[in-house]
Amino acid sequence: MKKLSLILNIVFIAVIAVGAYKFIIAGSTEVADDGRTAILLEAGERDFVLGEMRLFLETVQGVVAAVAENDMAKVAELSTAVGMASTGGETAALIGKLPLDFKTLGLATHALFDDLATEATDIGDPTVVTASLGVLMENCTSCHAGYRFDVAGTGK
Repeated sequence: MKKLSLILNIVFIAVIAVGAYKFIIAGSTEVADDGRTAILLEAGERDFVLGEMRLFLETVQGVVAAVAENDMAKVAELSTAVGMASTGGETAALIGKLPLDFKTLGLATHALFDDLATEATDIGDPTVVTASLGVLMENCTSCHAGYRFDVAGTGK
């Protein structure tokens, strides 16, 4: 009986470990035909993530326009709106489908927007803000180069 209990405990721990690996690290992915990592989502989840990415892009456009007008208050306002305070709208199911590297990159991007807001407020130098925006955009380009979103079961 003791041996059976030990075996069941080992199996239970293994199942939890595999589940944790899948939920926290691997996500729901496959290698896409273009060499990127395809993250497999439901259609609504895909729309949610792409909507957040569009919001990032719209914010970058607004920041560039505000920098051109030397309006650091607007830079801070726009950047703060997509900073860390804007996270948390994702469902647990969606978070579990995203690989750890993608989640890390996404959170870092939110944090970089907060940093941009702080620089705009505290330093107020358009050159510094533009340089920081360039660093932030490296996250965007590396994400788009490495990932795409496919609707699960459709192959696209």
